[in-house]
Amino acid sequence: MLSLNEKIQHLENYLSQPNENYADSFKEDIFMFIDDFTNQNKLLSFLNNINSLEEIENWVDKLCSRIVLKFDPEGEEINDFIYDYIQFG
Repeated sequence: MLSLNEKIQHLENYLSQPNENYADSFKEDIFMFIDDFTNQNKLLSFLNNINSLEEIENWVDKLCSRIVLKFDPEGEEINDFIYDYIQFG
């Protein structure tokens, strides 16, 4: 089983990978929103419900896809959109 620190490290590394497509470009926004990649950051508590490195990558990819499909830059802030996804999925 992965420790929280291992999950956090993988999340940080995955968000830092070069963009391969338009959806990946939002990884930078997620990275900047989280900002503090330590186990003291309460925003990262969602990782307690994730059990594998693949699930972390799927979580990021799903959030990026939702941003592409549902984010309205004229009606909301990207940080609010990311926060809502972290809190409510």
